[in-house]
Amino acid sequence: MTSSRVARIQRETSESSIDLHIDLDGSGTSDVSTSVPFFDHLLTAFAKHSLIDLTVSATGDTHIDVHHTVEDIGIALGLAIREALGTKEGISRYGDALVPLDEALAQAVVDISGRPYLVHTGEPEGFEFHLIGGHFTGSMVRHVFEAIALNAALTVHVEVKGGRDPHHIAEAEFKAFARAFRQAKSVDPLVSGIPSTKGAL
Repeated sequence: MTSSRVARIQRETSESSIDLHIDLDGSGTSDVSTSVPFFDHLLTAFAKHSLIDLTVSATGDTHIDVHHTVEDIGIALGLAIREALGTKEGISRYGDALVPLDEALAQAVVDISGRPYLVHTGEPEGFEFHLIGGHFTGSMVRHVFEAIALNAALTVHVEVKGGRDPHHIAEAEFKAFARAFRQAKSVDPLVSGIPSTKGAL
């Protein structure tokens, strides 16, 4: 495994401008400014609970909708994760977590598989239409997971086990994903080489 698992992605489109840096072997520190306050909150929680260091500076056409900016940050984060993982030698590969936030409960399972796939279930009816903080549509939670999984080449399962408050549900999902990813990307001293019978991930 390489000694440094870091990556920087700079992404410019007509809809957003993003500068993102991660260190997979960090301590959970973050400096996040996406111009979408609730998404700042979710990414800060993701960094804290996955023990990655994350810096994000982004602007976009949020006067139209937060969709473009949030989606493009998800893409950039996925690309950065994939690059920082490198050869994936010595990693645990799999991770799972069950995380509560008051009445909400979410479970996430991550496989650093090289095969992008998302299974996302359990959000209550109408969650996708709710404006969290008055600006972040609930549907964006799944959309971010899709963008990360596809661009990082992760297999991700996220299931909401219960919950009533949309803020709590979304945050529990991100924290569960963070904790599962923390396990999966961790270096396991018992693993020799790439943890796959194929010899590649």
